[in-house]
Order: sequence, then C-alpha cells, then structure tokens
Amino acid sequence: MSFVYDEDKIMEFLLQNKSEFEEYLLSAAVNVRDKIEEILLIGNVDLLNNAHKLIRYIVEQNETEMIAFAEKEGVTWATHSLTLSFKLEWIQALRRTLWTFLYKFEQDKKAFIEDSKVFFELEKRVNESVDVFLKSFFVSYSDYKDKLILAQQNLVENLSVPIIPVTSTTCVLPLIGTIDHSRIQIIEEKVLMEIGKLRIQTLILDLSGIIEIEVEMIDDLMKILDGTAMMGCKAVVTGLRPEVVTKMIRSGIQLDKAETKGTLQQALKDYLVVT
Repeated sequence: MSFVYDEDKIMEFLLQNKSEFEEYLLSAAVNVRDKIEEILLIGNVDLLNNAHKLIRYIVEQNETEMIAFAEKEGVTWATHSLTLSFKLEWIQALRRTLWTFLYKFEQDKKAFIEDSKVFFELEKRVNESVDVFLKSFFVSYSDYKDKLILAQQNLVENLSVPIIPVTSTTCVLPLIGTIDHSRIQIIEEKVLMEIGKLRIQTLILDLSGIIEIEVEMIDDLMKILDGTAMMGCKAVVTGLRPEVVTKMIRSGIQLDKAETKGTLQQALKDYLVVT
C-alpha cells in the first residue's frame, strides 16, 4: 500500500492558523524569542518566514529544495557567527509546534482516523525531514567555518612573516613579537619560497621587534639563514637585542652565514640601491 496524505489540505490548515502557529512556536522557543530582532539585524535572517518555508518543504516532502535551503542557512549562520544553540532550539521548537498543529488538523478534519498507518508514516517522514535539515545545516555551517578559519590562518601567517620588497632584489623581513616552534616553521617555508619566487638577492632580517625567543628557536633561525645562503641570497641581520646575543654566546651559536647591522635604518642605507 502506497503512502498518501493530502498535503494541500494540511498546508491550507496551517496557513489558516498562521498567527496561532507563530504564537505557539515563539512560546516554545523561549531563548530564541527575545533574539529574533537581533538575529534579523545581524544576519538578515527572518526566523518566522523561514520557519513557514521549512514547514512547506517538510509537508510537501521537497527534500532537494529543503537541503539547499539548509545549506544556505548554514553558510549564513557561519558567516555572521550566529549562536548555534539558538538554531537548534528553534528547529526543535518548530518540530514540536508542527506536531501540535498536525494533531489539531486531525482533530478538526479526522484525516487519519480511518487509517492509522497513514498518520504513523507521516510522523516518520516529518521527523526524518527535520533530521535531514539539521544535518545539512550543521555540515554546511561546519564546512564554511573551516574555510573561514583556514583563510584567517593564512592571513595571520602572512602578517606574521611580512616579506616587504624595497627594490627588485632586496627585501625586508621585520619580525615582531614572540618566535615559537609553529612560527619558525612558517618563517622557514615562506622565506625560502619567496626567495625563489621573487629572486631575492638580499634579505634584511630585522629582529628589533622580537620580545622573546628561546635558544632552540635562535638555532633554527640560524639554520634558515644557512638555507638562505644556499639559495644564493645574502642575509643581513639587524636589531639584535643584547639578551638575544647573550643567549647565542652562551649556547655557542655562530652567526657566520649572515652580515649584521645595528639597525634596520643602517642596513637600508647600505643596501637600498634603486634599480
């Protein structure tokens, strides 16, 4: 026996009771109720209109458009960093509200009384549709968040290792802050890559902005300068702080693959040749 129910009559009943449906939904979603205007303002998300749209997809079993709608919603919520707990509470409240009004529809129309299998099949399909929507939404949200995080990481990496061309063959790399293991790997990768890409002949490495660096990181930095020399690029180190030099002396670290200058200004004066 095929499963059949009159979706048009259900939608007509829900539309006739639209105001009551919204009131019940808002009372069921207590935490979201007071955030509706804020969510609309931040992400241009009209929760009530979207609720009616989702209900129609569910009742009409339009899974293709429902999934596309869920994915679009996921991107929107991820883009504007809207709170996921609100979305989950809203959809679960929507599920309960829909079932409340399907029960009212049955009481009013006696639509399923002659065949209880129809009602139970409707229950199965409705709940599965809500679950599919939630899954599609959260996957879309997560995927887009991952892309945003990756883009932000790439931006941070570029800002943390800013290789600045000053002539066609000379670049400056001013390092600021703390040098840790993660950052030293980024420095190595970007320095060697940019030397080959930009055909850098002189790289001025300014360390005057370094707040803290461990001996191990100093040693790794010297190895990067060795790699710079291997690629035919002259390294010039400026702005070495007394405490850094002290650590190098006590650890026996040699700076024999790079020239040193007291300040960045001095190095630029000596090596800034306009071509």
